[in-house]
Amino acid sequence: MDKRRIISPNDLLEIQQSIADYEDAAAYKKLFFHFFLPLKSFSFSILKSKEIAEEVVSDVLIEIWSKRRQLMEIENLKMYLYISVRNASLRRLQQLQKTTMLSLEDLEVEFASADPNAETYLITNELAQKIDSAIESLPQQCKIIFKLAKQDNLKYKEIAQLLNISVKTIDNQLSTALKKIAAVLNTSVKRPSSN
Repeated sequence: MDKRRIISPNDLLEIQQSIADYEDAAAYKKLFFHFFLPLKSFSFSILKSKEIAEEVVSDVLIEIWSKRRQLMEIENLKMYLYISVRNASLRRLQQLQKTTMLSLEDLEVEFASADPNAETYLITNELAQKIDSAIESLPQQCKIIFKLAKQDNLKYKEIAQLLNISVKTIDNQLSTALKKIAAVLNTSVKRPSSN
């Protein structure tokens, strides 16, 4: 279960400042655990190996600590981490001599579960499974874009830069994803008939 607390851009800037200026290990730990799972999921979509994805993400996050004095030179730390993980994952993929060309259709995505308390109070377990199933049935590119936008909270512009696609494509893919999820939910909600 994903129990990460949402870190606002201001919180992230404060964490970044604490790490850079005071070598604050507690702030680094907060940064590490906040980003580890979503970055690992993103790396896994490229590498298709949980173990190697964990190594790649750990290496990127350890590099942040080793270069902590220059950390304030990074304008958008969240985007920097995603791009670093993408590049490191692609380099590792090359090292493994699998392929240098990568299509979004070849990527696999894992979704972290939502807050269990919210699931318990807002929707039934059965409905949550139907939503997860609807998301899993999306085409690969659509699923990746949906995950980056809705779960990892990346902006369209950031996703476009990360995946090397247009913002319009992201908008279209998210629209498609939401329509397909809504269609699954509409067929699973049974309304009482009035006799």
